Amino acid sequence: MNTQSEAYALDAQYVMQTYGRIPVTFVRGEGSYLFDDDGNRYLDCLSGLAVTSLGHANPEVADAIAHQARTLLHTSNLYLTEHQPVVAKMLDELLGGGGRTFFANSGAEANECAIKLARRYGQAHGGPSRFHIVSAYGSFHGRTLTTLAATGQPQKQETFQPLPEGFRQVEFCDLDALRNALADDRVCAVMLEPLQGEGGVNRAPNEYLQAVRALCDEREVLLIMDEVQTGLGRTGEWFGFQHSGISPDIVSMAKALGNGMPIGACWARDSVAQAFKPGDHATTYGGQPLATAAARAVLTVMQREQIPRRAQHAGSRFIAQLQSLSMVNAVRGLGLLLAAQLDDGIDAKRVADQCMEAGLIVNAVTPTALRFAPSLLIRDSEIDEAVELLSKVLDQQ
Repeated sequence: MNTQSEAYALDAQYVMQTYGRIPVTFVRGEGSYLFDDDGNRYLDCLSGLAVTSLGHANPEVADAIAHQARTLLHTSNLYLTEHQPVVAKMLDELLGGGGRTFFANSGAEANECAIKLARRYGQAHGGPSRFHIVSAYGSFHGRTLTTLAATGQPQKQETFQPLPEGFRQVEFCDLDALRNALADDRVCAVMLEPLQGEGGVNRAPNEYLQAVRALCDEREVLLIMDEVQTGLGRTGEWFGFQHSGISPDIVSMAKALGNGMPIGACWARDSVAQAFKPGDHATTYGGQPLATAAARAVLTVMQREQIPRRAQHAGSRFIAQLQSLSMVNAVRGLGLLLAAQLDDGIDAKRVADQCMEAGLIVNAVTPTALRFAPSLLIRDSEIDEAVELLSKVLDQQ
C-alpha cells in the first residue's frame, strides 16, 4: 500500500488538478465515522456532500452490492434487468404516484435529463422557440455545460463561455422577478431547489413555492424541482418540496439514492414523461444492475427506519445545540441539511480546517457559514460529540 506522501505524489503527477485536496487519506468508514491511513478517527458531518445518508459501509447496502457484483454487473439498457423497475416504482410511491423515472449516473445527468425533457415537452406544446428555462441565482444544478448554464453562479460560468443558450436566472424567492421572466412565451420551465445547498443552505418559504406552482400553472410552464441534495429524507420529508404541499412536474435526485454508489434519477409525471420517445435520451450505465441493487437496498432501509422522521428529530437537536454556541449567530436549513452562520470576522474555511484537525468533518459552504449534512442515521450522542468538538474549535478563534 502506498504511504500518504506517495499517494499525494502520484495524485499530483497523474490526476487532473481540479480539486483543492485536504491533506488526509481516508481508507475506511463505519457509520458516522471515517478513518485515515494513520488510524485517526473523524466524525463525518458532511457524509460525502449528503451522499452516504445511511452511513459509511452500511451492512445491508454493502451486502446488496456484493451479491449483485457476484451475480450480474451490467447488460446495457437494451434489455430489462431485475431491480430498475422496482426502484422506479418505489420512487414513484414516495413522490405521490402517477409518474415515470429515467435512471442516470449522477445529479448533473439527472438534471440534464430534466432539462431535455422540459424542452421536448415545451416545444411539442408551444413550438420550436419554447425551450427557455428560468432558474435562480445562488442555485447549483451541475457541472456539465448545460447544467452549468442553469446554475445561478456567474463565477462558475465565466471560464466556460459561451454556454448553451436558453437559460436565465432571477433572484431566489423573488416572485415578481419570476413573474416578469415568465412573461416571455419562450419559457418552457422553471427549475428550482427547495433549499439551496451549495448556495449557502437557503430555504425557499412554503408560500413562495406554492405561488411558483400557481404561476407555472397560469403560464402553462413546467416546474422542475432539483432534489439532488435535498431528496430522500434529508429535510425531514421524503423530498424538500413536500413541506410546501406542491406537486412538481419533474423531480431530479441522486446523492443519497445509492449511499455512495453513483446513481441519479429523473422522475416526471406521466403526461410529461411521454414527451420522450424511444431514442430521445439514453445512457450506457444509468440504472444498471449494480447501481439499482444498491438503490433498492437504500430505499428499503430508509423506509423501514422512517428516515424523514429521524431527520426531523436529529435536525431539531442539532439546531438547538448549534444555536447555543456563543459564536454561532444563526442556523439555517431543514432536517439534517444545516448551515451554522458564524459571527462577523470568523473565517468559516479556517474553522472547517481546524475542525478537521480536531476530528470533525464539516465544510465552509460560504465564507462565513459551516454546512452540516451528516448521516441520517446519526445518533444523539454523535450530535452531542460534533457540537462539543465545534465548540472547542470556536473557543480558539
